[in-house]
Amino acid sequence: MKKLLALACTLLLFVFPAQAEILASQTRIPPAYEVPEYVELLLEVARAELGYTEGDRGYTKYGEWVGDPCTQWCAEYLCWCVDQVDQRHGTELLRKVYPMYSGSNTGKNWFIQQGRYIVRWGNLEGWGYQWLKGESSYISTGDYIPQPGDWVFFTWDSDRDTDHVAMVEYCTMDQDGNVQIHVLEGNAPSAVQRNVYDLTYTRILGYGTVHDVADVTMRYGNTGVKVLQLQEKLGYLNYLDPAKADGVYGIATADAVRAFQYDCGLKENGIANIKTQQAINLSVDEAIDNDPLTWTVIDE
Repeated sequence: MKKLLALACTLLLFVFPAQAEILASQTRIPPAYEVPEYVELLLEVARAELGYTEGDRGYTKYGEWVGDPCTQWCAEYLCWCVDQVDQRHGTELLRKVYPMYSGSNTGKNWFIQQGRYIVRWGNLEGWGYQWLKGESSYISTGDYIPQPGDWVFFTWDSDRDTDHVAMVEYCTMDQDGNVQIHVLEGNAPSAVQRNVYDLTYTRILGYGTVHDVADVTMRYGNTGVKVLQLQEKLGYLNYLDPAKADGVYGIATADAVRAFQYDCGLKENGIANIKTQQAINLSVDEAIDNDPLTWTVIDE
């Protein structure tokens, strides 16, 4: 048996030398952020499903789990895996760290509301440009390398609606510096399997991220965790009534941003762009440093 396997491997290398050379030239990219234990558990569950194939009329256990046995099931596969981690390990990931959904855009919009979504080209529709935390320039295509456990959202046509989702297992770089995203995905097209996409693949809309790694321009009408965080900072700086920190970027929040911009010599448009948010963060840090209530008393 060992001789047969060795011979088979030799034949594969002989018949497909180009593929073997590509694999040999790829280097796995270490994650830029710590990989939580729950992500390792989730990837373990998702890998165990590799090879699962849908039955007659598109039946899957993942579709049956959500109440529609013959539905398209890329999101259902991922949500099922998250639920399995919760059941087996007592975690509470579903609906808190990852969404529970079936319909188009629902998962993407959930991540947006949680403040953990990055658009591939860095401009979030209805919001504005994004930037990685600690950076002073906006995100361009390829700036963010997705991390293990991130979800990748795809579109198959020219609009911005999500048609498919997969989960990042790891990323690699070839000898020319090109980055590939290695994913686990269901409904591909009729089984659970691994797949590889270029980081610059134009059908990628964006990423639902494990970590909060990016900030975004905010304006009137936006809602979600990012808005709430901004409001809390404005409240701490006495620009906004803390009672109005509700996660909705309304008139009061826009007026508070304008007042702050006026005091800092910034353009008074009520839009919290990168310069405005950086100035707010700096003001908050300075206020905390000068606030006696935040001082720590150390007994000698």
